[in-house]
Amino acid sequence: MLGSLFLSILSGDNRYAHMTALRGDRVNTELLGMNKVISDCSATRALKKINEEEGITWLQKHLQSCYEPLLTTPWILDVDVTVKPLYGHQEGARKGYNPQKPGRPSHTYHTYMMGNTRIVLDVDVKPGDESHSSHSMPGLVNLLKRLPENCQPEFIRGDCDWGNDPVMTELEELEQHYLFKLKRSQRVQELISRVHRLGVWTRFNNEWELKESELQLYGWKQPRRVVVARRRLPKETLIGIEYKKGEQLELALLEGPEDMRIYEYSVLVTNLDDELVTLMQHYRNRADCENNFDETKNQWGWGGFVTQKLQTSQIMARMVALVYNWWNLFVRLVIPDKHHEAITSRPLLLSSVGRLTGSGRQRRMVITSTHGKSEMIQLAYERISAFFSELKLTATQLTYSECWRRIVTKSMEVFMGQDPPLSLPHHV
Repeated sequence: MLGSLFLSILSGDNRYAHMTALRGDRVNTELLGMNKVISDCSATRALKKINEEEGITWLQKHLQSCYEPLLTTPWILDVDVTVKPLYGHQEGARKGYNPQKPGRPSHTYHTYMMGNTRIVLDVDVKPGDESHSSHSMPGLVNLLKRLPENCQPEFIRGDCDWGNDPVMTELEELEQHYLFKLKRSQRVQELISRVHRLGVWTRFNNEWELKESELQLYGWKQPRRVVVARRRLPKETLIGIEYKKGEQLELALLEGPEDMRIYEYSVLVTNLDDELVTLMQHYRNRADCENNFDETKNQWGWGGFVTQKLQTSQIMARMVALVYNWWNLFVRLVIPDKHHEAITSRPLLLSSVGRLTGSGRQRRMVITSTHGKSEMIQLAYERISAFFSELKLTATQLTYSECWRRIVTKSMEVFMGQDPPLSLPHHV
């Protein structure tokens, strides 16, 4: 069952029914030690029989094996929530925040990722009306407790939904650093108005300027450090004021004086001690988090694989994340220069004809690529073949976890440097 789901997810399926197209595969099933690909009905029946708590714990263990070798290098924990609209009668399908399809019942995927590596640490599926960061905190705290003490993230990064006092207070009690964005409430707008008239701003780039301040909103137990960022909009920007005249809406366009300046503002809150430019760059790097959601929902299985039970969605969300992590590590190992999304990496590395032959105790697999970039594919496979040939020479002296650690660190050496550490602290 696991092998069938693995092949289905890897092939880009997002429905259980799509597994039927793989039932004639003889090469991949033999490589995985399988004698067939099961049907979609068998897969859903088997998933429903898995104990939810035990299944989640088992998948969390394997998800951790994907990123554990990377924890010795300083890293950032990205937190965010994405909405998946539903069209059937699934458990937990409720109406909540749904910007793409307002009023449509949905599930919410509370996701924890390793910043800029495209590695999913964990995901929790909740009903559609539980999209607030307060519903993400239990999963985040459990994740932090599973990590070794000296492998904790440098800080936690999130959008404006996370910039509230209960979340920040709980993280401060856990001695965790954070960097969040603030909603433009009345007190935040007053802060912007106050700092606008004060002193010289720190230049971030040709567009953005920064200024540090302190803020305590209503309900906050203490003042916190904030960073006000502003960007001057182009002069040709028109100012439009909409007003009601009789029964119709009217629009008045105002043309300001020649020296009029219009700014766009953002406010960040943090307990980090870094300088302003570094903090701003940290938050700008968070944009990659949205690309993760686009890829996992539209190119992998987070857009489907549902039954009427929420339990199967919990298990499949983590299983899709696990295969997604494995594929990203493999593609990074083959093509280390940059991340390749599945929409380009699958045709490049999966759309080939494989022929498996056996002689004596040896098996040989011949891969014939029909892709237009077959020369690049050949060089990529030669690179990965050389790495595994070298690994095989010392594999007999290494444990399974040590071999896997070398594979992961080699895949992510662009983030870890030329000489990544090969040892990890013991689990607590």
